[in-house]
Amino acid sequence: MPLTSDQVKIVKATVPVLATHGATVTAHFYSNLLRDNKELKNIFNTTNQTNGHQSRALAGAVYAYAAHIDELGALSPAVKRICHKHASLYIRPGQYEIVGKYLLGAFQEVLGNAFTPEVRDAWAAAYWQLAKIMIDAEENLYREGDGWTDWRNFRVYKKTPESEEITSFYLTPEDGKPLPLYKPGQYISVRIKVPGLEHYQCRQYSLSDSPRNEYYRISVKKDRGLDSATAQTVSHPGLISNHLHNSVQVGDIIQVSCPQGDFYLEETKSKSPVVLISAGVGLTPLMSMINTLTSTHSDRPIHWIHATHSRFTQAFRADIQMVANSHENVRATVFNKLPCDDDVLGSDYHYAGRLDLSKLDRTSDLYLNNKSTEYFICGPTTFMTDAERVLLELGVDSSRIHVELFGTGGVPPV
Repeated sequence: MPLTSDQVKIVKATVPVLATHGATVTAHFYSNLLRDNKELKNIFNTTNQTNGHQSRALAGAVYAYAAHIDELGALSPAVKRICHKHASLYIRPGQYEIVGKYLLGAFQEVLGNAFTPEVRDAWAAAYWQLAKIMIDAEENLYREGDGWTDWRNFRVYKKTPESEEITSFYLTPEDGKPLPLYKPGQYISVRIKVPGLEHYQCRQYSLSDSPRNEYYRISVKKDRGLDSATAQTVSHPGLISNHLHNSVQVGDIIQVSCPQGDFYLEETKSKSPVVLISAGVGLTPLMSMINTLTSTHSDRPIHWIHATHSRFTQAFRADIQMVANSHENVRATVFNKLPCDDDVLGSDYHYAGRLDLSKLDRTSDLYLNNKSTEYFICGPTTFMTDAERVLLELGVDSSRIHVELFGTGGVPPV
């Protein structure tokens, strides 16, 4: 049932309250929810719970929803992104009942008498309006998964170092059934048990090769954090990546979800140019894109622009050079922050320093003269926002700029 006009006004009137107390509300919400529903710890990222990232991300999402309650179209990209992540974690409709109960309870707990029956009713209606949208969207995603509706066991059949920081894991389904083809750029969730933790831990990793029926490949950066000695503590950002690098071996079993994600290259007969812009491990979904384009003999002009800390941290260095050298329509440009004395300018790298799109030719490098050129950006958050800002300033329409948002929540600004 849609919100009444009075309920919309009430929800919007709580925006200033959320600006002040939203983070407290969501912190209480998660604390109470996970205290009473320990099975949900199999879903939520323990690291992000411990360091507070999860509650802050939810506070931002709740604030954005209240601020745009009368213009939900502005939230469509964020909702779509969240639904894909939920589907990769197999969130079920019944779990929305639990979340709604504890979210309203947290509002009551923090706001006290200010959370009147009228305000509670308005927020209950607002919550279920959004929950219904998401449940329906996630149900559609499950239907698209070729009957893959729960975690599947996969065996690690190959483990290949790609750089000092990044290792590829080749995963085959234990049941031997053919895998559904995904869209280049999408990700899977991986669920594993970590020694010392009671519950499963889930993480999302981009698929880093062209779609195949027999295996999936993920390429994982070992996140050393501020102190690699603490990599086994639950608050360490690299808890799972360190476990994968250090402990998961060929022959081991991990659980995998059906591929999801709204950051992908449409597999069409388009002739428009493609510009891939990446930094660090952000190159992984773009590897899937370029391998797909070249394996299908696409003649679209392709320019990969990559920023790396050094040649030692640059994954797939030889692969990218080989693709560029063997396909007339593919070019690669590397910005190397710390080139070595024996790195060859023009071959091993093209510019010293950080990514600077102003150094590139607007026509031959960025294809700005073609109003159908597509741009795909993946890397650290500030890297992506800076690259997107430059492209917008150069006149690129936002609809042609695709940005992958990793991390807690993955909610783009609205």
